[in-house]
Amino acid sequence: MGQKKRVGNPWMPGFRYGALLPPLSLNLMVRDVETAVKFYQAVFAAEVHYYDIDFGAVRVGPAELMLHADHTHDQHPWYADLSAGKQRGLGLQLRLLGIDPDETEQRARAYGADVVAGAENKGHGWREMYVRDPDGYEWAVGVLIPPAKGPLGPT
Repeated sequence: MGQKKRVGNPWMPGFRYGALLPPLSLNLMVRDVETAVKFYQAVFAAEVHYYDIDFGAVRVGPAELMLHADHTHDQHPWYADLSAGKQRGLGLQLRLLGIDPDETEQRARAYGADVVAGAENKGHGWREMYVRDPDGYEWAVGVLIPPAKGPLGPT
C-alpha cells in the first residue's frame, strides 16, 4: 500500500473491516473519494459506512464497494497509468440486479452523471440502464422482466 493522507486513526482497523466483507466485494481506485461517495449516494442511494481522503466504504444495493484514492496505491504497477489519466475499467461492466433502472436513471440525470444508455427492456430478461461514475467505471443496473421474471423452463 502507498502513502496515506488521513490524519488520525481510520474508522476501524483494516483487518476488522476485511473480516466483515462478503465473499465478493469491489475495490475501485478513484481520483477523489469524496466525489465518488457523493456520486454513489446521489445516483444509487448508497449507504455510506465511512469515508475520508484515503478510503470510502459504501453499499450499493447488495454490493460492498471499497473506494481507495489513487495515492493509496502509489506503489502498485498500475499507478503510472492512473496518475497519467488513462481510462479506468475499460472492458469491465459492473452489473447489479435488483436496482430499479428507471429511478436510477432519473437520479443520474438530475445529478448530471454520464448516462450511457437509458432504461430499456433487453432480450436477456433485464430492464436496465448504464451509467458511468466520475472515474469512468460503467454500471449496468436493472430488474428482471418477463420472461426471465417468471418460471424458467416449460410448465
